[in-house]
Amino acid sequence: MRAIWYDRTGPAREVLQFGELPTPTPGHGQALVRIRASGVNPSDVGMRGGGAGPMAYPRITPNSDGAGVVEAVGPGVAPAWVGKRVWFYNGQRNGRAFGSAAEYIELDTDLLTELPDHVGFAEGATLGIPCMTAHRALFLAGPVQGRTVLVTGGAGAVGCYAVQLAKWAGATVIATASSPDKLDRARAGGADHVIDYRREDVAARVRELTEGAGVHHVVDVDFGGNLAASLASLRLNGSLAYYASKGGQTPVVPAGEVMRLNLLIQGVYLPVSPHAARKRAQEDITRWIATGERMLSVAGRFPLEDCAGAHELVESGTKVGTVVVEP
Repeated sequence: MRAIWYDRTGPAREVLQFGELPTPTPGHGQALVRIRASGVNPSDVGMRGGGAGPMAYPRITPNSDGAGVVEAVGPGVAPAWVGKRVWFYNGQRNGRAFGSAAEYIELDTDLLTELPDHVGFAEGATLGIPCMTAHRALFLAGPVQGRTVLVTGGAGAVGCYAVQLAKWAGATVIATASSPDKLDRARAGGADHVIDYRREDVAARVRELTEGAGVHHVVDVDFGGNLAASLASLRLNGSLAYYASKGGQTPVVPAGEVMRLNLLIQGVYLPVSPHAARKRAQEDITRWIATGERMLSVAGRFPLEDCAGAHELVESGTKVGTVVVEP
């Protein structure tokens, strides 16, 4: 099969190689998926660049997420899987060297979710880590129906899914973004209120919108960078889930304030999230996309041989949605 790989970390065009690797064979409990689209996430780019530390394997095929068609199954898997359109996550991660930047991938069927016919493969490849992370960060403290949720970075790949899922689940949604275009994107996703965090005082605006009460839950793209504003936006017994912290890897948390508000603060890292939570995410996402009321945004499409270009677009910080590679 045609595939991309690297055997050392570094800049995309210096380390990513394109050629042929053996086509995998599905093992027990696995399916062989012919990949039609491979999603490129910041974690994929960071790992290839060396930001995640030394390589865990001598050779890595990058990218975690994707979508395609099941072509064969291994022992213990129902033949009915063959021919199904699917999306998947956790292709390349700790514990697996070979991801979705290839023509084929073999995966446990537990990681596969059926893709409706009305959703394209490129759009299906945007689900995986972004949408499942959004789901976990949104619901880890309980249902959000009838509650008010603040989503920081509401136009980003994860944030836009969090906005959409929160509205689908019956929440009032406040989203922050950094430009008029991104504010419009958050609104299009269903945000009831939007805040330009570069021009407005987020906490003051949240208090105004909630008549002083604050929000029940925060889905946060930058724990360290947003900590002060997030804490000032939360109400008593509120909760905060964060999935990144680029604005500060070691933020100082005011323990007394957190304690007095009886806040729940939790980080989200999808690969080690509870299995039951990940299965619920797959099931809920299936129900949500079946409604037809969803934005599955593809930020750019690249052929397999230009996987480096896809990684560079993710690194540029200019993408809106998820970049995909199409074998």
